[in-house]
Amino acid sequence: MAESAFITGEHKRTLDERSRLSLPNDFASAVADAEGWCILAKERAGCLSLWRGTDWQTRLDDGVELIRKKIDAGRMEERWTEVQRFGRLLSTRHTRVRLANRSRLLLPEPFREFLGVAANQDVMLVGAVICVEIWNPAAWLDVLRQEMPEFGQLFRTLSQ
Repeated sequence: MAESAFITGEHKRTLDERSRLSLPNDFASAVADAEGWCILAKERAGCLSLWRGTDWQTRLDDGVELIRKKIDAGRMEERWTEVQRFGRLLSTRHTRVRLANRSRLLLPEPFREFLGVAANQDVMLVGAVICVEIWNPAAWLDVLRQEMPEFGQLFRTLSQ
């Protein structure tokens, strides 16, 4: 993502009968490359995120390389259960997707199931500064109710 990108906004959309979702143009341009490719990731129950592929890959490569070095150095011998858990989650966490016509996303079935939204149902699109989040509306309201009272303090902390 370009350094000047700062993705914000909230939009209600409806998945069509084919489980496609139209993104606002500013959201689509913030996460897709010139050919329309981006990364779709499972974040938390009821939430997916869209990332610019190069940003995602850099973060992933840096983290995986660090874990590989720890394995090679024998520092993970007593943590194999965690390493396997990491591998399982990594294997299913994200996929590369292409936005049709620069802004229409087809949500793959495993990601729709994780989101908990079916065709012809609403979703909330939320700009999360560094990515675009796709929320199950009920999960989004729960997060807003929990986190909004802390917004002022969070803003002060991050802007110092």
